[in-house]
Amino acid sequence: MNPFKIHNLESAPKGSKPILEKSLKETGMIANLHGVMAESPALLEGYQKIHALAQETSFSDEEVTVVWQTFNVEHACHYCVPAHTVIANMMKVDPAITGALRSRSKLPTEKLQVLHETALLMGRNRGVLADEDVEKFYAAGYENRQLLEIVLILSQKIMSNYVNHLADTPLDAPFQPFVWEKVS
Repeated sequence: MNPFKIHNLESAPKGSKPILEKSLKETGMIANLHGVMAESPALLEGYQKIHALAQETSFSDEEVTVVWQTFNVEHACHYCVPAHTVIANMMKVDPAITGALRSRSKLPTEKLQVLHETALLMGRNRGVLADEDVEKFYAAGYENRQLLEIVLILSQKIMSNYVNHLADTPLDAPFQPFVWEKVS
């Protein structure tokens, strides 16, 4: 039994309606994830704000995609992996990057690979990194700012990935061509 409802503009709680209206205006749709999150106006607003902030980090489009998809794949999110594949395509990220992340293959550059490995370690070890891992991150050209921005993006992905696990959120039509299943 799935007790979660996918809200629309008519069924959403009052506090979520303006946020859903903004999503509809900006993207032409209300993503099912947003419809589920609408049950909690605070969660939906927080998620939207953190998503916007993630796009304002010092990361390039390729790098933010690496961090997003690293956590989506690690958390085995059936919804966010396809959704962020579409987002990456809209951002004109090299499909080799998204393909490598989706299949857990080596990334096309060492710098992106180090970013991916650092994000994985941060998530798996709850923010605890060994000195050698931090040194490798710095040697790849990153700084403390990017370590902190990984934390920001991880918090965003926990929100969406966990909601999708709880609600078994169905894929929206634009994401269906990019369906994804966890690779062992």
